[in-house]
Amino acid sequence: MDYLARESAPFSSELWEQIDRTVIETVKKHLVGRRFLSLFGPLGAGTPVVSIDRTDKAEKLTDGIGTITGRKVVELPQLYEDFTLLWRDLEESEKNGWPLDLSSAAAAAQKAAKKEDNLILYGNKQLGAEGLLTAADSFKIQRGNWKEGEDAFHDVAKGIAHLSSNSLLGRYALVLSPDVYLDLQRIQPGINMLELDRIAKLVDRRVYAAGAFGAGKAVLVCAEPQYMDLAVGADFGVGYLELKDLNHSFRILETVALRIKEPNAIVAFEA
Repeated sequence: MDYLARESAPFSSELWEQIDRTVIETVKKHLVGRRFLSLFGPLGAGTPVVSIDRTDKAEKLTDGIGTITGRKVVELPQLYEDFTLLWRDLEESEKNGWPLDLSSAAAAAQKAAKKEDNLILYGNKQLGAEGLLTAADSFKIQRGNWKEGEDAFHDVAKGIAHLSSNSLLGRYALVLSPDVYLDLQRIQPGINMLELDRIAKLVDRRVYAAGAFGAGKAVLVCAEPQYMDLAVGADFGVGYLELKDLNHSFRILETVALRIKEPNAIVAFEA
């Protein structure tokens, strides 16, 4: 079954290739969570749910019945964003041989990437999904003044000490809201080094500014797949929706869920 309904669209394979390339290149440019999270999947468009196993999961055997503790099942929600191509633009491009303006597709792809990062960072209460900032059992650190001095460096070092002391070793990543990222672009007196560069050395340069992160936010994670990953059912794709008022509507969609298996591998810095 062609769930993307492309066969119902009167477009050449060359045009679909242009649309796909525009969408995928834009999505890759703007996604932040996938730069440090491992992917589990793609599992296929027909996969409705996925299990999240804590690191202490076990099988419980009682009276001839075996059940698994430390496991929950969550939905793989569909994230989507729509865009439209006008019939007059399509006709003009075909008639004159001009490149088709796909700005609307690129803008929708940017919004779709933001939705994925927002799900990773904040989760979704309606779905009962936790994000890196909303995980109930994550480790919290009351951060100092990151606008000046060395509080930022010391707080991140404290977070890494927490992770390493609990044997949570591997790829550390620090995600910052844009305002915090810019606050750290300052020279430390007597060191002649940007505060951000000092911190980046602690996490092997894995520092990311996320535009969907709000303001005054910072979170440190040990991003090894045994602690967390991103489960993907259907990866980003473009489907055909309908012809309305002679214009063509499309949908960018994916099904995805963040799997937090060890909340203690998350260090949230609270203001």
